[in-house]
Amino acid sequence: MPESLHPDVRALPLFSQIAEDSFQTLMRGAYVQNFPPHVELIVEGETSDFLHILLSGTVELFARWNRRETTMALVRPVSTFILAATVKDAPYLMSARTVDKCRIAMIPSEDVRDVFDQDAVFARAVVTELAQCYRSVVRAQKDLKLRSSLERLANFLLRRQRGCGGAAEFELGMEKRKLAHLLGMTPENLSRAFRALAPYGVRVEGERIAIDDQPALERFAKPDPLIDAPDA
Repeated sequence: MPESLHPDVRALPLFSQIAEDSFQTLMRGAYVQNFPPHVELIVEGETSDFLHILLSGTVELFARWNRRETTMALVRPVSTFILAATVKDAPYLMSARTVDKCRIAMIPSEDVRDVFDQDAVFARAVVTELAQCYRSVVRAQKDLKLRSSLERLANFLLRRQRGCGGAAEFELGMEKRKLAHLLGMTPENLSRAFRALAPYGVRVEGERIAIDDQPALERFAKPDPLIDAPDA
């Protein structure tokens, strides 16, 4: 991996505090590759050979079963995926593909496990990241199981708005089909849900969203920090 990219990787919580020799061990076998859109990077069921670090672009994590497919998450830079399979030396439970042009660093999984065994600081960082992933899964399950589809969409819009700096108008940041999968809905139900949010001040123009009545939408959505707030 070019040394010019080391600071971007070092800045990640997973690597920020580890010893320099441990970091160099990880970087020694790492390399960076550019990928065009719609390239399948990981296939569920295959063994994890690399820990992937997204440096630019967007990656979709998805799963298939019985001729069905659903989006599990969208990964934004700079972040890792899928750490659990790397640490456990286990098959991937999800597939991954590029949404747009991506630059991705890959660290051999064997090196990650070796440094995990030798560097206690790195091991704690790995446990912390896996704990955050677990908490994200719990939040997603609560969102899915405790809320109606309309409530899930309303709270997603509020989270997305917060991620865009709180602006009254913002972009969805993904195709509506992928959003429907993330929220456990069909595309048709998502379209109906957007229309049903109109009385609460939500306007939709393509992938651009405007919230004209913030208090009304928040009263309906009832955002909960134990579901909707990001972990520190």
